[in-house]
Amino acid sequence: MTAQELRARVRGLPLIASVQADPGTPLDTPETIVRLAQASAQVGVAALRLQGVANILAMQAAVNLPVIGLIKREYPGSSVYITTTMREIEELVATGCEVIAMDCTARARPEGTDLREMIARVHEAGRLVMADCDSIEAGNLAVTFGADILSTTLSGYTGATSRFGGPDLELVREFARRWPEKLIFAEGRYSTPLQAQLAVRAGADAVVIGGALNDPIKQTRAFASAVSVGNEPVGAVDLGGTWIRFGTLTPEGELEDVVRIPRPENRTERLDWIRREAESRGLSRIGIGLGGTIDPSTLIVTEAKPIIPDHLGTCFAMPGLEVVALNDGLATAWAHGTHREFAGKRVATLALGTGVGCGLVDAGRLWLGPEGQYPRINDARLGNGMTIEEALGGAALTDQALAQEAAEYALELVRTLYMPDVVVLAGGVGLAPWLNLPETVRSPYGEDAGLMGAGRLAQVPPALDRPFPNELY
Repeated sequence: MTAQELRARVRGLPLIASVQADPGTPLDTPETIVRLAQASAQVGVAALRLQGVANILAMQAAVNLPVIGLIKREYPGSSVYITTTMREIEELVATGCEVIAMDCTARARPEGTDLREMIARVHEAGRLVMADCDSIEAGNLAVTFGADILSTTLSGYTGATSRFGGPDLELVREFARRWPEKLIFAEGRYSTPLQAQLAVRAGADAVVIGGALNDPIKQTRAFASAVSVGNEPVGAVDLGGTWIRFGTLTPEGELEDVVRIPRPENRTERLDWIRREAESRGLSRIGIGLGGTIDPSTLIVTEAKPIIPDHLGTCFAMPGLEVVALNDGLATAWAHGTHREFAGKRVATLALGTGVGCGLVDAGRLWLGPEGQYPRINDARLGNGMTIEEALGGAALTDQALAQEAAEYALELVRTLYMPDVVVLAGGVGLAPWLNLPETVRSPYGEDAGLMGAGRLAQVPPALDRPFPNELY
């Protein structure tokens, strides 16, 4: 098969089924793999991606579709495990599979194997090379050595490309932009039809789908994780400009043993207090809502206002503790987005007080930036030049008319930008009896909305694979 023939095949149906099973599972037999592949073939896929010689040979005897073959084999001292050496190349060539997939990252391969020589050997045998890449650098390497297909298979799975989930559409887009002459395959964490559709729109010639199509073990695990809140209590931390609060959230959703202290000036003191509270309660997992922006993958505060001193650059990773942390407005929004009254709705949260927080949960998905950015409603300016946060922070105590105006403007922005089904109010001003914002709902958690949001981050962590649109941070 030539690259042109494969391009023509996927043009009509740009879907490839990766049919693989984890070793030792009930699916890990050639007979089962064949049946799973037959199910996909019956509905319609352009090709199959298979691991292991036995599976490839069994498939060729049962299904008349092109096969992308690979062999997963671990070698001591190497993190490369997809078609790692010339040994795997020769085994795959012998099967007759039309395409051979191999790791084309820049990582060192064992036994002095040369990637250029591996690709040349595949071409010598008349087969196509599918380059499993993790980055633009890997794409460059694959193109330089003559690979026929560039795939995003390994994005997010190598140390150089750690990210917090979701398919890498940006890498698909960049591959298609840089190398339009190559076949571009999207692969890696594609779990919904919409994600596959977006990959094709971003420039992929085909999308390779694995567990979402034919691995009931992975699917069951995903559903079990989605509906489970666990059997252990979690910690909830609300770090604000004046106080730090810590509470325990039970599996039943009740906050217990809530304590607070004046917010220490020093970051070390703050971290030590949080750690001591978690240890004294026997907790292994905590959620933190805090002022500023925190990257959910690194747990480092990347942007902060001076209201919390010594805050910028703080890392909330703590040995022995699993930590989930986000901006406090996002955390509060998550509390409401996971509440039974709002489940499945497009719910916006306005936390109005000394600080102003905002967040949106759309049908169970929390909107945020790729590095934890939150909607900056707080920095929008009124006609008098004051920001909403400045007006609410002081005027609520001395000028309720100005505070009312600022709150109305914040609500107008939220409704205009996000078109929510419901807007929930939280915070000292948001819950004040004198505030009048029609067609809004007061938080069912009252003054504990922020703390509940932190606990819910730990109890039912949000999926962090859909960044908030750039124009709306």
